[in-house]
Amino acid sequence: MRVVVAIGGNALLERGEVLSAETQQRNMARAAGALAQLADGNEMVLVHGNGPQVGLLALEGEAFKEAPPFPLDVLGAESQGMIGYVIAQELRNVMPHRQIATLITQTQVDPDDPAFGAPSKPIGPVYSEAEARALADERGWQVAADGDYFRRVVPSPQPAGILEFQTIRLLAGEGTVVICAGGGGVPVIVGARGQTRGVEAVIDKDLAASLLARKLGADRLIILTDVDAVYEDWGTARARKIGEARSAQLRTMSFAKGSMGPKVDAVCRFVEETGRPAAIGSLKEAASVADGTAGTQILP
Repeated sequence: MRVVVAIGGNALLERGEVLSAETQQRNMARAAGALAQLADGNEMVLVHGNGPQVGLLALEGEAFKEAPPFPLDVLGAESQGMIGYVIAQELRNVMPHRQIATLITQTQVDPDDPAFGAPSKPIGPVYSEAEARALADERGWQVAADGDYFRRVVPSPQPAGILEFQTIRLLAGEGTVVICAGGGGVPVIVGARGQTRGVEAVIDKDLAASLLARKLGADRLIILTDVDAVYEDWGTARARKIGEARSAQLRTMSFAKGSMGPKVDAVCRFVEETGRPAAIGSLKEAASVADGTAGTQILP
């Protein structure tokens, strides 16, 4: 079976944790066993988020005043190497006989995507509202609520194509666990003659994973994050865990734009186009989410 698995940047660096290499390594070591179970006997392509990490890299770049900060596309590529290294190392520790490859991936976007005028993707650390507003004034950021906190938000255009798709398919077909499209892939615009140019954005990794899963003909798309399932009326006294649903049901509900909304949209696109199931759940319960006994199962 061919599975595409997406894990969130917040699953590796949980909200409120110190944004350190040690924390990320420790969290990934805990998750590696569950991911190895998913890979056992399957072709697995692994996509990861980079929201906390790419925001931290941007902050570090701004601290050095003798050179202009790197743009988000370059920081996205940097985060792919950093996070991919950690994931690959911990996966090798638990399945040493399996080939694992981390691939810097570029994702094509439309330069006229309206998302460039409406930033919605949270990146970097969490702040109180007062801290976030002050930083927005100081640095020209746009900020928005993310759960109980506030974060910087940046444009998140729709993924239209994955430039390294043929390489990913080749590696996966040979049994290699492929870590790719990190942070949704480096956002690039492709010109009329095929030339590429990076743009200032961060692509949603769940939508990129959905696109990749559909193009690869995956049997299942699994999105693993830092919450145990999809909830209706999240954050209210009426919050209700959704154990199983059809995509048409989920389409009638409202979810947060910068977090659960893209995850639900991603699995619905996969289920609707392929007629195959998908799931959303906790990284800590990866095997149970995959076998249908945990998380939210989205049925064709």
